[in-house]
Amino acid sequence: MKKIMVVCGNGLGSSFIMEMNVNKALTQMGKTAEVDHTDLTSAKSVQADIFLGAADIVGQLDDGTRTIVTLENMMSIPEITSKLESLV
Repeated sequence: MKKIMVVCGNGLGSSFIMEMNVNKALTQMGKTAEVDHTDLTSAKSVQADIFLGAADIVGQLDDGTRTIVTLENMMSIPEITSKLESLV
C-alpha cells in the first residue's frame, strides 16, 4: 500500500484539511493508501511514497528522489484526484 504524506508549514490545520481531502479523493477513485500529515521540518525525515502539499512548501522537499505532488488549490478534490490518479 502506498503512503502519502501531506505537508504544510506547521503540520496542523491546513495539512489536516488536505489529508481529509486526499482521503475523499482516494475514495472517489476507489483506491486506498495510507495518508498522514506533518510539518515541513518533520517531513524531511519521514518515509513516504508521495509527498503532497502547496508548491511553496512541498517543493522544499524535492531532492530528486522523492515523488512530489504540488497543489494550486489544497481544497480542490478534483485537482487532488487528477494529480494522484496515476500515482496510487
